Order: sequence, then structure tokens, then C-alpha cells
Amino acid sequence: MHGTTTKRQTMYSSNRAFQTPASAWRWATLWGAIAALAAGCASRPPPVSVVPPAPPAPTPVAQVPVPLPGQFSVATTPRDYRRDAAQHLYARNSDRIYAGKMPPLLYAIGVLQVDIDGRGMVTATRWMRAPTQAPEVIAEIERKVREAAPYPAPVKMGHVTYTDTWLWHKSGQFQLDTLTEGQL
Repeated sequence: MHGTTTKRQTMYSSNRAFQTPASAWRWATLWGAIAALAAGCASRPPPVSVVPPAPPAPTPVAQVPVPLPGQFSVATTPRDYRRDAAQHLYARNSDRIYAGKMPPLLYAIGVLQVDIDGRGMVTATRWMRAPTQAPEVIAEIERKVREAAPYPAPVKMGHVTYTDTWLWHKSGQFQLDTLTEGQL
């Protein structure tokens, strides 16, 4: 029996070859390579989306403000537009409007023409009858007219020149002839 090897001994001797340190290292390397190969075949997570930084905002160009919605006039004549402009001035100066009928003697009366462009901006003012005895009233009326811009845009006319009469009380309150409540 010594001379013949049995099947059991051959198995034992062949299994022993796997147990040497060099062969164990080979097997570990082989299995590591197989694992790495299998991991490489696995599905990868979706790539991370990198959002590029937003480009710098363009430098704003100075522009004349466009009339806001609701600030449009459909008037077809300067006389019709005068009512829209008077209502606009009253809304902007509600604390300065004289309530009720004005007294028979007023501090100042002036007739002013105002040019309005297609966007409702004042382009010019001209006195047809200036209250020269009250230069402070002239300056105040011109300031009020310019501060009230933009006016309702005259969309059907493109631009308009309208005329209104300013009735000025000594208290600094006023009425416009277009919307006056009259005089006592």
C-alpha cells in the first residue's frame, strides 16, 4: 500500500497545493481581480449634474419707465384727454384738492398747456396765462405737473398737448377747471 497511491492520497496532496502561502496569494489575487471585474460591470450611478454658474447680469440701460397697466387713456381728442389728466392729477394730489365750491376771490388763476408723449411723460409745459402776481404758485404748479408723471398714456393719439385752468386758493389747495365744483 505504500507504493500505490490511493485516490484519497492524491486528493489530499493536490488540495495541499492550494494551502501554500504562494498559492493562497495567487488565489486571492485571482478572486480580487474577478471581484474588480464584476464591480466594473455593475451599473454606475448617474453622473452628477454640475450646473454652470449663471452669467453676470447685464448692466441695465437707463430707460424711461413704461406706463403701468391701467395708466392708459383711450381719448381721441385733447379735450377728452384733459379729463383723464385732471383725474390723474387729483389722484396724485388728493390732500391738496379744495373740497366744495371755491370762494369768489381766488389767490391765483393760471392756464397751462402740457405736452405728454406716448408713454405718459411730460415733455414740455407752457403758460398761456401765468399768475405772475404769485410766482411761488407758478413754480408749485409746474412741480406738481412734472411729479405726477407718468400720466395715462394717450394710446390712440400717440402724444397730446392739453390745456387746463388751475384755480388756486390762498390755503395752497386747488381745483382744476375740468373737475371744478364751481365757485360761490
